[in-house]
Order: sequence, then C-alpha cells, then structure tokens
Amino acid sequence: MERAEQAMVERIINHEMQESFGAGAVQRAVLLQHGDDPAIEPGQLLVRVFVEASDEPGLTVWQSAHQGGIDAIRRELSLRLPAARLLEFTFDQPGAPRISVPDDGSLAAEQLSGREIVTKALELLRANYVFPEQAGQAATAIEARLEAGEYDDLDEITLTERLTRDLHEITGDRHLRVVLGGGPGPRRQRIGEPEEPKDHEARRLAMRRMGRLDNFGIRQVERLDGNVGYLDVRRVAVPANAGPAIGAAMELVAGTYALIIDLRHNGGGAPEGVVFWCSYLLDERPTHLNDIFHADTGETRQFWALPYVPGTRYLDRPVYVLTSGHTFSGGEDFAYTLQALGRATVVGETTGGGAHPTRGFPISAAVHIGIPFARSVNPVTGTNWQGTGVVPDVPADAERAYDVAYARAVEKVLAMDDVPPPIADEAREALAGLQAAG
Repeated sequence: MERAEQAMVERIINHEMQESFGAGAVQRAVLLQHGDDPAIEPGQLLVRVFVEASDEPGLTVWQSAHQGGIDAIRRELSLRLPAARLLEFTFDQPGAPRISVPDDGSLAAEQLSGREIVTKALELLRANYVFPEQAGQAATAIEARLEAGEYDDLDEITLTERLTRDLHEITGDRHLRVVLGGGPGPRRQRIGEPEEPKDHEARRLAMRRMGRLDNFGIRQVERLDGNVGYLDVRRVAVPANAGPAIGAAMELVAGTYALIIDLRHNGGGAPEGVVFWCSYLLDERPTHLNDIFHADTGETRQFWALPYVPGTRYLDRPVYVLTSGHTFSGGEDFAYTLQALGRATVVGETTGGGAHPTRGFPISAAVHIGIPFARSVNPVTGTNWQGTGVVPDVPADAERAYDVAYARAVEKVLAMDDVPPPIADEAREALAGLQAAG
C-alpha cells in the first residue's frame, strides 16, 4: 500500500474509532504494514489503537467496558479492510501490554476472489470510462493477463496495486485506480463513514465535521517577512463545507503585498472548490474558468468565477503557485486555471497530469475502482493538463520552489513604491538570507 493511501485509510479508521467508542475513550489509531512492524507479514495490515488507560489493569477495565465496540470494529475491518488481519488495543507507553484481536477468517466467504474483483473492475471500466474505445482496449489487455494467471493468489493489497499499475501502463491515466475500500450498495458504507444521514442537511453537516479534521486541507496560513502571504493547501474542499475556512484564510493574507499558494502536496478535490479559491484572486467581472464534458450524457458544465465572495478579494498583486510531481487533479486545476488566465506564476515541477473528474464505483466490500467519467476543457487553452501535467513558468525542484518563489516575491516588494521602512528591511533581510542559502 502506498504511503499516501495508507495515511488516508488511517484517517478514516481514526474517524471510525471516534464514532464507535465515543470521544475520550480512544486517543488515536495507527495503520501499519509490512516493514513497519516485524509481526506484520507481506500483504497484511495491523491496526493499533491507543486507548485511555495508563496500566495493565486499566486496559483490562477498558476492554470490559468496550467489548461490544471491539467486536464491531473487528467485523468492520474483516469486511471492508480484510488485509487488516491484526487489531490491537494498547496505551501509549513503551512496552505497554496489548489486547490482540486477530481476524478469525469467519467472514472470508463474503469477499470476492481476486479473479472476481478483476472481472467486476473491467465491467465497470467498460461501462463508465470517459473514453469507451480506450476502455475496451484496456479491458482486453487486462483480460489476457487475467487468463495468464497474473492476478491469481494475490492478497488484496498486492492485487489492487498491480491492477492499478497495469491500468496506468495501458491507459496513461493516473486517475484510474483500484484501491482498498468499497461497499456493494447504498446502504453499506466504507469503513470510516458514519451511517448515511437521512436528509441532505444532515449529510452536509457530517461532511463538514469530517472536513474539520484536516481544516479542509488548509495546512498553514502565514505572513512571511517582507509582508508576503503564504498558504499551504493540501486538498481542494467543497466550498459548501469549507467556505468559511477558505474565506478566513484569504482574509488573513488580504493585507500582504504578494502571495504564495503552496500546492506541492495537493492531491486534488472539487472543481467547485477551485472556483471558490480562484474567485478571491479575480475581480467581480465574469471570468470563464473551466468546462467539464460528461461523456455519459454529452452535456458540458461551465464553471465561472463568482461575482461575490465573502470577505476581501486579493487583486492587483503578484501570486505564485508552487507545484511538484505530486500535485494532482484538483490541485492541477487550481494551478492550470490561474496560469492560463495569467493571474499566477507557477513555480516548481511539472505536475502529475490528471485532468479527468473521477467517480468511485464499489467492486466489493473491500475494493472499489475510481473511474474518470468526464474531461476538463479550459476555455483559454482549449485543452487540459491530462498526461502532460501543468508545466511551470519557473522550473525548480520541489524542495527549492518555495525559496525561488519567495525570492521573487520579496524582489517585487522591494521594487514597490511607498513600502514602509520596517517592511522593506524585512524584505531585504529575507532576500539576503535566501541568496546566501543559494
């Protein structure tokens, strides 16, 4: 399992633990795989849960009080993350005792075989991929490998990673992924998802609660020396949930002379979120940002900058967007749109190259496939970043992109008229430090 996917599943498990045991009973959970702990075999995962206890008798009392929750979590893991053969409960002290709850194998019959998973994945690919002809070619190639036995006797971690790698090799589409986490119908949630709320408002509130766990992807907001704003945005959240947080972040940098938006770790998000962020950087005049063509219906949805945003717009000042090879999907949309409009200078590495909106389709309780069902068309360029990535205006290694952009920003500040002396001094010192560091 790739580290990014491992971290995502770990966040979901932590949410599930809080839902199951209640606030205060569980401190945190960690997801470990082969290489993280000598007890974990290849193809297996270990979920280790740290609980509110301080000694072995306290751990025993905790187990007695929460046995029902322990049993429920073990069943959920066996169904929805069967690679998690081991489940442990302990407390956060060196050498602390552990309550081990292994998978007894009783639910194995409810899982699909590897052959069945591959076959179902190809059915979904043929029915839903944005390019039907390419879907047919890819499915035929995978079926040949299936008949050759290349997917036989694989654990679900190895199977999903190999099938994803093969699909990438054939199609070049990095949005096309087979990953852990599924659920065969609308009444079964993936592990970590609360029971489906009955109405739209309840669903929205539930998503907002989950979004707060990572501050809707806004990792850092800072005023740098020289009065340069800095935003570290790790995902592009839906504005219906994240709007207040985005508005607050933009308000905190509203008085700066230049702005750096760091998307080097941004793996994607919602096109509506891209519109919301970009609208703060544009005036109220109508600006056409993007189109998304839906292959299943033949319809095209247009995305325009918003005529109103809550708070202060960031206008007539330079904006620098940092990218890396890990910047993907909605993060690329953010960078590509601003670059195409001439509103930002992109600094860093060429991005991952995933321009197709993607929807998850369940294959089994343990596995789902993400399939691109539409494609973006930028109104300025007439194309998108699929396969090519967003090519930076100023190429730089990802680790150097921040320094390069910051140096350019403070140079802009120093070239301005009427900069207060204290801020000019900050800018000169910052630039000198960057130059000294090479």
